[in-house]
Amino acid sequence: MTEQKNQVTRAAPEQSNDYRVVVFGAGGVGKSSLVLRFIKGTFRESYIPTIEDTYRQVISCNKNICTLQITDTTGSHQFPAMQRLSISKGHAFIMVYSVCSKQSLEELRPIWALIKELKGADIPNIPVMLVGNKCDETAELREVSQIEGQAQATTWSISFMETSAKTNHNVTELFQELLNMEKTRTVSLQLDTKKQKKQKKEKKSKDTNGSIPENGDASASASGGAKEKCRVM
Repeated sequence: MTEQKNQVTRAAPEQSNDYRVVVFGAGGVGKSSLVLRFIKGTFRESYIPTIEDTYRQVISCNKNICTLQITDTTGSHQFPAMQRLSISKGHAFIMVYSVCSKQSLEELRPIWALIKELKGADIPNIPVMLVGNKCDETAELREVSQIEGQAQATTWSISFMETSAKTNHNVTELFQELLNMEKTRTVSLQLDTKKQKKQKKEKKSKDTNGSIPENGDASASASGGAKEKCRVM
């Protein structure tokens, strides 16, 4: 019985209409700023400590509409039970440090160890991204070079990216790349309905023969074939 309980604890999260991404990192590295920039397109200068917040956005999963659920965790070590629960339920993970703080990178070591412990043999198939945030800061303030960040990610066998929530550098790219790493299903920030597929097919056909739409508005046809952007819940 004990053996079965352990197996349940270590099992991968069930596949549902939610795709759960968990964001970890020390206090003040910009976890909330990255999530808010991605979800709402906003940036706040002031630092407000987070205990745990969850944000949702509509995405495409196996060509169906589902919900991207992003959990912004606390930067404090006072809630280990919450950390373990978030990891157990998570499908993908973002570990954020500030390029202006070598200590913030060091503080990710126990988080990574806990993710490996709880996910066990599934870890090679789980999308994990090491993120150096605040890359817009001056060279004088930087304590972790891009090469050092990449080297740490290589050591942990995970992906790496530098971002700036302030300037919106690589923020959308971060989340899209994380979803691209998912191996068990096709997940995308772009919604792709049958109608849109038909529009894209028609656009491709018109582009090939060089014809102009009957209404004479080529630009309208081009915009009609574009993928619909995901909407904020």
